[in-house]
Amino acid sequence: MIRTATPADVPVIHEMVRELADYEKALHEANATEEQLREALFGERPAAYAHIAETADGRVAGFALWFLNFSTWRGVHGIHLEDLYVRPHLRGGGHGKALLTELARICVARGYERLEWSVLDWNTPSINFYKSLGAGPQDEWTVYRLTDEALTTLGS
Repeated sequence: MIRTATPADVPVIHEMVRELADYEKALHEANATEEQLREALFGERPAAYAHIAETADGRVAGFALWFLNFSTWRGVHGIHLEDLYVRPHLRGGGHGKALLTELARICVARGYERLEWSVLDWNTPSINFYKSLGAGPQDEWTVYRLTDEALTTLGS
């Protein structure tokens, strides 16, 4: 049901990234191209990784795209889950849990001590799902982000 993504999966990953952006009411912000995803996942120096969830008959049900982070407090790497997406008509079939289970397995096998991700505060179905797995919100932390003009201004 869960497998490591291959270069042949890039078009369907790109399609699902756009589906996720649409679900999150931010399709206008989803500018990544297939080539950018291909380079990030399978280029000379991959910086991101992906797993695919498939149905019993081999249809792609969803994906997880992740990268390594590092905790200076714990002194070890962890996984930051950038995107977890299961196609709406296939939700409830265990694909999301299977993807998270695979990432947790990788953490345990490699000695990583954290698996973390962000969720929009209005996404109650996902929040309830994550809580059912034992995940807890980090309410005392607020994410800050520099993009576009602010990033260019600071970096120039």
